[in-house]
Amino acid sequence: MRNRIKTLQKSLGESFDGYLVTGDTNMLYFTDFQGATTLLIPKDGESILYVYGVNYEGARAFANNCRVELVERGKDALKKTAKEVERQKLKKLAFDTMTFQAHQKFKKALKKTAKLEAKSEFVWRLRRAKEAGEIKNIREAARLTVEGMKTANETIRPGLREREIGAEIEYTMRKLGSYGVPFDTIVSSGPHSAFPHGGCGERKLQNGELVIVDIGATYKNYRADMSRTFIVGRASTRQERLFSIVEKAQDAAFRKMLRGTKASKVDATARDIIEKEGYGKSFPHGLGHGVGLEVHEKPVLNPTSKDVLEAGDVVTDEPGIYIVDFGGIRIEDTVLVKKDNPERLTTGLCFLEK
Repeated sequence: MRNRIKTLQKSLGESFDGYLVTGDTNMLYFTDFQGATTLLIPKDGESILYVYGVNYEGARAFANNCRVELVERGKDALKKTAKEVERQKLKKLAFDTMTFQAHQKFKKALKKTAKLEAKSEFVWRLRRAKEAGEIKNIREAARLTVEGMKTANETIRPGLREREIGAEIEYTMRKLGSYGVPFDTIVSSGPHSAFPHGGCGERKLQNGELVIVDIGATYKNYRADMSRTFIVGRASTRQERLFSIVEKAQDAAFRKMLRGTKASKVDATARDIIEKEGYGKSFPHGLGHGVGLEVHEKPVLNPTSKDVLEAGDVVTDEPGIYIVDFGGIRIEDTVLVKKDNPERLTTGLCFLEK
């Protein structure tokens, strides 16, 4: 793994004297530790990770590429960080993310000794292009997610509650190595499947219904995301036709996931197929999103996206059709964008009749 802090320092150029990281996931990305309050990265010299007592020993044991600094009980981490900025005579700081309240507090603590400028893109340039180790972890998360979907396939039957199926899925993924789930498991059946985020509740499955299962596993902080649609019993002609439309749209978008392709064009590839079949208004969300330390990150694949796909991007491909009082169909895979052809990291198990 490259020293990400040094890479960020080089990107500051002559414009900034340092970078302040306050986003929890970004601190994890740079230091391998989650649970600190701020990370100060001067353009030259040692970075400092500020941690309260409850996480101090953990940070000393696991944090890398930085010095760990204790913030004592009752003290303010931002004020302590500001004192260090003043001591090092840093005049202009970029930062990733900050609430308005925190921003105002930090500005006040700086006493006009340094200027602040939001520059989250400095971090996203690094986080978007996944390193070999990151891809390895996402690949394992994807494998575990597929195992969870196999359990869904084996478990779905009339009379079971959505949450019971969800519990079996999560148990399988945990047992086989998942560190947890990156989002609430979705098992949405019947009319609930018409809602893209239909939840996982008390409803019992019934014959003839569509069931959308949307799940993910986490491995060493990295995530995967996968959706499949099942039918309880025999599929109707209309259900089969809608599935074939979504399947065609998903595969066409997958083939467009090449480096140098505009994300909006990939979205349009799937959207055009669904619109030509008369269901454009029934596809209300974007085609996909980036996946990594978070389950929703850059790049974004939707009609207004300005992103261009790059080798090393890991994204989802998830077109869907949702019809109120009928049901919904979504097929989603986690996809790795490569120098040549894209690769599905999640595979198999589409629209099996149960």
